[in-house]
Amino acid sequence: VQKPCNFVLKKRVVRQSKFRHVFGQPVKNDQCYDDIRVSRVTWDSAFCAVNPKFVAIIIEASGGGAFLVLPLSKTGRIDKSYPTVCGHTGPVLDIDWCPHNDQVIASGSEDCNIMVWQIPENGLITALEEPVVVLKGHSKRVGIISWHPTARNVLLSAGCDNQVIVWDVSTGEAMITLEDMHPDVIFSACWNRNGSLICTACKDKTIRVIDPRKETIVAEKEKAHEGARPMRAIFLSDGNVFTTGFSRMSERQLALWNPESMDEPISVHEMDTSNGVLLPFYDPDTNVVYLCGKGDSSIRYFEITDEAPFVHYLSTYTTKEPQRGMGYMSKRGLDVNKCEIARFYKLQERKCEPIIMTVPRKSDLFQDDLYPDTAGPDPALEAEDWFEGKNGDPILVSLKNGYVPGKNRDLKVVKKNILDNKAKNTEKTGPATKTGDVKLDEILNEIKSLKELVSSQEKRIIQLEEQMSKIAI
Repeated sequence: VQKPCNFVLKKRVVRQSKFRHVFGQPVKNDQCYDDIRVSRVTWDSAFCAVNPKFVAIIIEASGGGAFLVLPLSKTGRIDKSYPTVCGHTGPVLDIDWCPHNDQVIASGSEDCNIMVWQIPENGLITALEEPVVVLKGHSKRVGIISWHPTARNVLLSAGCDNQVIVWDVSTGEAMITLEDMHPDVIFSACWNRNGSLICTACKDKTIRVIDPRKETIVAEKEKAHEGARPMRAIFLSDGNVFTTGFSRMSERQLALWNPESMDEPISVHEMDTSNGVLLPFYDPDTNVVYLCGKGDSSIRYFEITDEAPFVHYLSTYTTKEPQRGMGYMSKRGLDVNKCEIARFYKLQERKCEPIIMTVPRKSDLFQDDLYPDTAGPDPALEAEDWFEGKNGDPILVSLKNGYVPGKNRDLKVVKKNILDNKAKNTEKTGPATKTGDVKLDEILNEIKSLKELVSSQEKRIIQLEEQMSKIAI
């Protein structure tokens, strides 16, 4: 009777998985980004966003909100005078790179605005103060920004006004406003794989699965985690929802839910009694979830399968320094020749340190079991198709010869309402409005040149003040 029992135990201990020996290693010091004043804002976002071209980091900024955008190759010490993206009047709380254009990034801020920016091909040479478009619709600070995974120019935002808004960035319009679904602050919002649903975690301890276009709640679970501290919820590729939160005894928990029957979780795991919020990062290609706690000095990772206990602990990567935030590289930016399956950009107080997660393999050949075709940069749908009710799965690309980025097209924003008004005016008044248009253009050009003049004079004044202070010394 003993033997089969031992065999069962043994089998469970040595579960077969190609990710059992995944190990993390930091890069050498000269490949880190040093002397960065990472934001001290008390907000539980990642503070960092990366893509195959750039790393963006929210920083401390006097008199407003700013973030750095560095080409990945711009390692070493970052000069204090390095140009920033600095159009917000309040601290930046969240940033997200567009999955369909590696030069477009959106930011949400305490100033209640969302700004969408076009970063030059080779990075910033001067400070970027003019966004491509400002999205105004929230009445309180905007703490969550998330691009639609498969439709071009669709952006989700959630604010401390308890609203979720879905925008058409190409027209600058708020297309969907979910107003009365959340009675309290929204902690997280996440699209599913084809962007037909979103799931949110709210301060009222409820997880909600929402169909944004029908403006209906598809499924919800009250007291998903009973602790008072913030929760997170993300969709997995099979449609299940993975959550992190706290138990009534303030232990950190993770849980797996099926939205079709939310009464009981598929699986719950207690972790530890740390109080840092667990930020989950998910790789749909390998079904591995990485958990990075704010203030922790470790990254834990788990494989999710359809066999009990469903969430399998793999390992923990630990360092000495606690993390203030974390960026997670998309699959397109990884080195497939080194069997790299994930790369994190760990924010410390004054630096950003890349951490590489590798599966040890002896062969130099392409490991197609580690790199199934992954979501590429081409959108499956245009914004109007999605708003009309169509869905599209991600368009997949092979990583066999490494990812080669294509040319990104510039983000164009056409404010529909302005054009509609112009058309109506022309119909009413005929050709006479043309002279009005010309005059308006002249006035706008004059304002622009005056702005430039004021800006140049300000720079001149600053230079003179510096010279005067040297003379005074």
